[in-house]
Amino acid sequence: MLKKIAIIGPESTGKSILAEDLAAFYNTVFVPEFARNYLSGLGRPYNQYDLLQIAKKQQEWIFSYQKRATDYLFVDTELMVIKIWSKFKYKNVHPWIISELNKQTFDLYLLTAVDLPWENDPLREHPNQREKLFALYEKELQKRNFPYRIVKGIGKKRTLNAISEIDSFFLQNES
Repeated sequence: MLKKIAIIGPESTGKSILAEDLAAFYNTVFVPEFARNYLSGLGRPYNQYDLLQIAKKQQEWIFSYQKRATDYLFVDTELMVIKIWSKFKYKNVHPWIISELNKQTFDLYLLTAVDLPWENDPLREHPNQREKLFALYEKELQKRNFPYRIVKGIGKKRTLNAISEIDSFFLQNES
């Protein structure tokens, strides 16, 4: 049975690299973050409506990629990330995002810690808000009672720590 793992966390905490590394280790595919493609080609500042378009396309990508996955599917960003970002930036969330978030299921969430240095990127906005955003993610995971593990470490150590968390989580839940 396919095990779906969402990788979430604040900006510049290694989510994309982690998703790619884990997919390679487990010999499967990962779902990239659609927002990066969308925003790179937008040609204007994004708005709240754009978050809805990003959310819908991210969901399509997840559905499409899971058909090609082996035992695991790693997802770089999902609806909880978009919900938290929308609420943080615009103080509200489109009802479609909430509705779909309530339906989405992942076997495990990997929450990336804020232990990596900030890397400048034109699509990143809040270098000094990462701890606050991390706390919002963790609070949402706890509120929804979603299974999660915090992933720490620099470079390959981060990937090895994630692998250890994944393996122990699924071994523990198989018994």
